[in-house]
Order: sequence, then structure tokens, then C-alpha cells
Amino acid sequence: MPPHLPTRRDLLRTAALGTAGTAFSGWLGDLALRAVESPQRKRACILLWMAGGPSQTDTFDMKPGHANGGPFREIATPVPGLRFSEHLPRLAAQAGRLAVVRSMQTREGDHGRATAHLRTGYTPQGSIRFPSLGAVVAHELANPHADLPGFVSVTPQGAFAQPSVAAGFLGPRHAPLVVNVSEGGLKVEDLGAAVSADRACERLELLREMEAPFLHSRPGQGTATHVTAYDRAVRLQRQAAARAFDLGQEPDSLREKYGRSLFGQGCLLARRLVERGVPFVEVTLGGWDTHDNNFEQVKDLCAVVDPAWSALLDDLGQRGLLDSTLVVWMGEFGRTPGINPRNGRDHYPAAWSTVLGGGGIRGGSVVGRTSKSGLAVEDRPVKAADLIATICLALGLDPKKQNLSNVDRPIRLADPDAEPLREVLR
Repeated sequence: MPPHLPTRRDLLRTAALGTAGTAFSGWLGDLALRAVESPQRKRACILLWMAGGPSQTDTFDMKPGHANGGPFREIATPVPGLRFSEHLPRLAAQAGRLAVVRSMQTREGDHGRATAHLRTGYTPQGSIRFPSLGAVVAHELANPHADLPGFVSVTPQGAFAQPSVAAGFLGPRHAPLVVNVSEGGLKVEDLGAAVSADRACERLELLREMEAPFLHSRPGQGTATHVTAYDRAVRLQRQAAARAFDLGQEPDSLREKYGRSLFGQGCLLARRLVERGVPFVEVTLGGWDTHDNNFEQVKDLCAVVDPAWSALLDDLGQRGLLDSTLVVWMGEFGRTPGINPRNGRDHYPAAWSTVLGGGGIRGGSVVGRTSKSGLAVEDRPVKAADLIATICLALGLDPKKQNLSNVDRPIRLADPDAEPLREVLR
């Protein structure tokens, strides 16, 4: 903790000026650099969210020789007995860093409800606004004095976006900063000054003076959200914070390694953000709702996922960040092992796969087993709450810790009945 924290006026002026030359800006910049090298560095999580529900039978739990298996071949990995799809060759080489959970078993088959269930670990209820995993991690691990937010969501999409970015009863302070697609690239909307630095500072100070009586007389969620949004915008206007989102600072060779897809560049952005102390970043890849032409679509999706995910693991490892960064790959459910008349696979929450890797995870491991047909879990069924509890432990969090909800009821980070996958933790 520095001996002196800046006043609101200092913060506004520093943000408006956008320079790294002041003592305050220099202190925050140094703090970001030290965060990477510090032995006390807090852990972080990158969630690779596969919106729509990825097919486990065509990726990590293949069924060769069975009618449900489909046309894809499986390939060997460095881990004896562990095989991946032929369309994930770079990731197969990284299997020693990964733990594959093949026995996910949930009940929600609707996209919206299943997304909320997997992102919170709780079945959706009307009265309680459960926070998403990203908000929970931000609440527990984010530095309140940092200029970057604790939760960043890269390209959340359509009907699947809202549950994945909700802060719930933890409040707007832990809601994500959203990075959207703009002019073919990734961009934080309105990140940049439209007026001079002095004029921006004057406007911000005037705004605070004008709204102070109103905010004082009307405390609550609405006004808190308003204040939080402005405070976040002010901090992000600082040059050091804005620079974190500039992928142009990365070598072209590294950007090519990740792949020039939006997902690939999103994974690179995720690395830049966790490197600077952001504890939770999610990167979304949609298109997995493959009711039609499943195999053609999955092949194309794997061509995007394979270079991006494998490059992310390599990049984190080379920078000394992999031991403190958990990488999670999952969607809201899996796909039916059976192939429908449209050559597709439908929603299937009864038996599917997720993958964990990096910080806190014992790589080269497999949890659970499904039947030869892929229709049923035969060993070690894993619930959504079990997965959330495992993620919490891998991040050094106590899944039994409680936060007070919007209905004044204490809610644990993970459901009390959760059984963490301790066999994959180290």
C-alpha cells in the first residue's frame, strides 16, 4: 500500500491527462509491472467460453468405432491413453498441461438457464441474483486501487451474453468491462478522449459537483451503478490502462501464432490483461449450437480454437504466468452423441466434457468416463457446483466462503453440496 493515495481531483486530472509522467501514474505503472514478478502474485482465471454447447464426442471424448462417433479420427497425446480429435493437433501436444473432465452431468438443456447454471454453479432462481464466476473472482481477488477492472468479458454474444456477464448481488463494481468487435477488431467502446485533457478534467469535476446532492438523496443500486460506470471510465482513460487493450504492441509473429480470428486475438488480449493484474477474463467463441452440419462446423471451430488455446498456454508458460493462471474451457452443455437427420447434434446436458489447465491443476489427468455410446456417465459424475468449487480451490479461494445476497441470505461461493475434483488439483 503506498503511503499516500490520490484524491478524487488527482484521479480525475491524471485520467484526463492520460500521462505516465506523474507520480501517481508512475506508481500504478510500477505496481502493474511488479505484479507479474511478485512471489505473492494473486492467481487469475481465463475462461474460454464456447457459447452454444461444444460437442464432446468430436473433441475430447471421442467414440471411434461406434455409430455415434462420426467421421473424425482421434490422435494420440503425450499422455498415455489420452486422445483428442484430429482437428486439435496443437492442443494434443499440450495435453500434459490439461485435465479433461469427461463426466459433466447437469440437467439444464435450455441455453439461457444452462449458461446461468454453469456460470454461477447455482440453478437459476427468481428471487436471488446469483453472481457469475467472473464477478465472484473479481470480488475476491481484484485490487480495489487498480486502474483496470477485475473482470473483463471479450466478445460476449447475443442471447448467451447476459447471464455470463452478470454481477448479481455483488453489485455493479464487479460487473465486467465488455470488449466488443469494432471495425473488424477488438475495442473498448469510447476508450479515448474526445476533448482536450484540461476540458475533460473540468467537465468531470463539474459533473461530480452537480450530481452530488442527487446521489446523496437517492442511495441504492441504480445510483451506485451510475457512479461505478463513471469511476471506471475515468480510470480507463489513463494511458497505462488504455495501452493494455492495444494489441498493436505485440509482435506480428505472436499475433499470427494465436491466429488472426477475433477469438485468437481475444486470447492474446486475455494474456495481456492477466499479466497486468486483471484476475478474471472471459473470451467467447460462439457457433457451437450445431443442430445442422455439425461436423463441418466443428472442424471450422477447432481450426480457430486449436492455435489460440495452445498459443495461450505457451505464452503464459514462457512469461512465468501459467502457474498462477487457470485456463478453463467449457460451454453450457454438450451435444447428443447420436447424430440427427440434419447431420447435426442436439443439446445434451446428461454427459459432456470440460477442460482445465494451468495454475493449480495437475496436468495430464482425466476425470470420469462415459459409456461406449457416449450416452451415459459411467464413472465420477461431476455437477456444475463441483466444477465451480474446483475452480475456486485452484484459484486459492475457499468455496465455502459466504457473501450476503440481495435477499439478505448468505450464499457460498460454491453450492454447499459441491464436491471439488481434488484429484486434478495440485
